[in-house]
Amino acid sequence: CDEEPWMSFERPYEGLRVVDLSQGVAGPYCAMLLARQGADVVKVEPREGDWSRSLGPRYGDHTAYSVAANVGKRSLVVDLKRAEGKAIVDRLAQTADVFLEGFRPGVMDRLGFGYDRLRAANPRLIYVSVSGFGQIGPLRDKPAMDAILQAFTGFMSENSGPDGIPHRTPTVLIDMSTALYAQQAVATALYARALGMTKDGACGRRINVSLLEAAANLQSIRMMSAYREGTYKAGAAPGGTYRTRDGWIQVGVVKNHEFQGLCKVLGLDEIARDPRFATNPDRLQHAAYLIGKVAEVLATKPGAAWREILTRAGLQNECLQTYREFVDHPHTQAIGLIGWTRQHGSDEPWATPNPPGVPPLDTGSLHASAPRRGEHTREILHQLGFEPDEIGRLEFDGVVDVARDA
Repeated sequence: CDEEPWMSFERPYEGLRVVDLSQGVAGPYCAMLLARQGADVVKVEPREGDWSRSLGPRYGDHTAYSVAANVGKRSLVVDLKRAEGKAIVDRLAQTADVFLEGFRPGVMDRLGFGYDRLRAANPRLIYVSVSGFGQIGPLRDKPAMDAILQAFTGFMSENSGPDGIPHRTPTVLIDMSTALYAQQAVATALYARALGMTKDGACGRRINVSLLEAAANLQSIRMMSAYREGTYKAGAAPGGTYRTRDGWIQVGVVKNHEFQGLCKVLGLDEIARDPRFATNPDRLQHAAYLIGKVAEVLATKPGAAWREILTRAGLQNECLQTYREFVDHPHTQAIGLIGWTRQHGSDEPWATPNPPGVPPLDTGSLHASAPRRGEHTREILHQLGFEPDEIGRLEFDGVVDVARDA
């Protein structure tokens, strides 16, 4: 392989091009991370746009989903059902280092953008397929989003509310974890390519990542124990979530000194001295009793008061917060976790978390913006060698589309 150009720690993928045909969260968030690390990510969208643009309240071309997953990209809107549209993506793929798609198995081959064909034209290409259930197996053709995999992999079975009904968690954790697994797979492939480590002398490779695999690995500890031991049981007592006078507090009690410290703070001296509660296995046998005693005391003061007392004693604890309280917390602000980005279509800035290990968002730069649908169509076509009159004709014929000022 040719030697890679010099790169910086801040933007190590500067000079790399990623063609992102995925939609939703998993694939796009993976590509967004590559953009945050310096890659030129071209988001290829259908004329109606990525469907994440319509999830939840809309702000112009955006929703929270589309902003979080597409910061730092450029958007090209092209009709892949048209021969001229396919030719544009073909030309784009020949300039790419990474090609990322999120269709069901077989769809890309039918569209003419399967791995074998693109690799023949661009042997250096790292081709990433993100799917729901994977590329093989009896469920390969079944559509699946985050909540479906929460149900299928067992996560939802242990996430019941007070109504006794199993619930999905709204944090789209399966999609997000899929993006992280995909991004680390791309990183290792780029490293191997840079060093010429492939056995056959080729530089590219195909990477298959599924929501199913990500969900299983995300839950590996719980899945392994549940398969052997069944229904979830607490591993320590009397830690847990307790009601205070004005809210809730989470208390962690695992080690013996933590139990002794909690008893001292709460005035439960007799319990601290009782040999029945000397070790964690002992305490688990009497968990209901201990939890009841702790709950009685914690209900007597506000959460903030207990937080101060427990923290001063060196014990694990924290009050339950809303997302707004978390974002506005002095500690969150002190570590620079949140980048306040301004996006087209919204007067208020978005509280956008800065991923660990990459430079924080510069709220005034283009890297902090998520593109409008087709915002960079003309710019990208020009870079691919299309003349202005050709671009105008493609627009007129509906092969491509551009962002319209609102």
